Amino acid sequence: MNLAVWLDRQARAAPERPALFWGKDIVATYGQFAESSGRIADWLRANAVLPGDRVAVFMKNQPDYLRLLYGIWQAGAVVVPINAKLHPKELIWILEHSEARVLFCEPELVATLQQDSAAEPLAITYVAVAPNMLDAALKQLAPDTGIRQAAEMGRFQNITARSTYDLAWLFYTSGTTGKPKGVMITHGMLQAMALGYFADVDAVSAQDSAIYAAPLSHGAGLYNVMHVLKGAQHVFPCSGGFDPLEIFELANFFQRAHLFAAPTMVKRMTKAAHHKGVNVSGLRSVIYGGGPMYLNDIVDATACFGPIFIQIYGQGECPMAITALSRADISDRETPGWQARLSSVGRAQSVVELQLFDREGEVASLGQVGEIAVKGAPVMSGYWKDPHATQAAFKNGWLLTGDMGKLDKAGYLTLIDRSKDVIISGGSNIYPREVEEVLLHHPSISEVSVIGRRHPDWGEEVIAFVVPWPSHSVSQSALDQFCLDRIARFKRPKEYIFVSELPKNNYGKVLKTTLRSLLKD
Repeated sequence: MNLAVWLDRQARAAPERPALFWGKDIVATYGQFAESSGRIADWLRANAVLPGDRVAVFMKNQPDYLRLLYGIWQAGAVVVPINAKLHPKELIWILEHSEARVLFCEPELVATLQQDSAAEPLAITYVAVAPNMLDAALKQLAPDTGIRQAAEMGRFQNITARSTYDLAWLFYTSGTTGKPKGVMITHGMLQAMALGYFADVDAVSAQDSAIYAAPLSHGAGLYNVMHVLKGAQHVFPCSGGFDPLEIFELANFFQRAHLFAAPTMVKRMTKAAHHKGVNVSGLRSVIYGGGPMYLNDIVDATACFGPIFIQIYGQGECPMAITALSRADISDRETPGWQARLSSVGRAQSVVELQLFDREGEVASLGQVGEIAVKGAPVMSGYWKDPHATQAAFKNGWLLTGDMGKLDKAGYLTLIDRSKDVIISGGSNIYPREVEEVLLHHPSISEVSVIGRRHPDWGEEVIAFVVPWPSHSVSQSALDQFCLDRIARFKRPKEYIFVSELPKNNYGKVLKTTLRSLLKD
């Protein structure tokens, strides 16, 4: 089934229901949302975009982003959402690799792209779209039949048929270890993700509002589909990004607000709420994922905001759908062992099977660290034009995530680290997250990231990049003693490097590859 059908159903059932908002101002009802997406589909067809062709979107968060997603799907094409903070040369590489036919982007970017690709011009149509001006531009390109007339004529049914296995979304990984890979996400994968969300993550109703403060090219964009299915409101902050005070204001205005956030965003929200003394009654659910959430941070956030947090664990290859940690588990402070449970990423979602494999490829025992593997309806079929990477990603039908973890007898999965980030010193495995958790208990430390550095005798040694809180200072010897009081001597960092901030990508993930380069330099 084509995902555009879900928008069609809402447009038919409640065409006057509010759908898209720019800040507090409504810009489209569900009927208008579907009508403008239909014009996009008409324009794509008129420009020889065929079912299965790729159409790229390189824009900051705004209501037109969702119109484009559903217009591209309605035409049967595949959307290629691209991180809006990438360099033009990185963007050109993705356009070439995906063989995109059309690129929708902001006006000031077109001249830059044409200049950067002048040596070998791309066979692509550029469509410049100023913020919130897409609908007006397309009215000049495709006839406007009017919302009610369009509904009566069955225009909303003008949807190209797609199967469960047809591509819907080509997701390019962050590319921190080389060129990014294009994860092939199908209509069926996103449908399974949405149904798993309702079963294991959260409920959604027409009275809810989704606030898009994280990039739509990633998890926040994936999470639009269940909100469209249920006829919820879609709210885009006018800043185009993440500002905690703006989020609080919008949440209190709309009430029953949902937000997808990276752990770093949750931490900033907690800090802002404490500093400003803000009452945030309108936040109903904050779903966080995409990076490590440290125990102290989620304890502080829950104390500040109440039982609104839910954690998910997934990756592009199995989008948002591997495990979930419920709001009840996150809020629990009574059950014995609640700290360990709160440090986990929850239990397998209903739409997947979960397994851990040891170094020999055998199933890991309970409590034993192994590589996390998953299979099920949300799992990708492979990487775009990369059969070797696809083959390496699977073992007997299981997707190997590259993440290390351990399971307890109740089925709770605790992430240990990325397999490539494990430090092997003197033949012993050291997991950076364990060391980071300890250091973050120090009252003078705001952020920390631990990596390995080559050592002639031990193989690797532990190095910690440390961000102190403003106006705080702490010595290397004090941190060394702090670690010695809490973890084994061989795990403690051999050097502490103080920095003003940690390098992060557009999704808030710490770029350990950049830290490794700093060490080399």
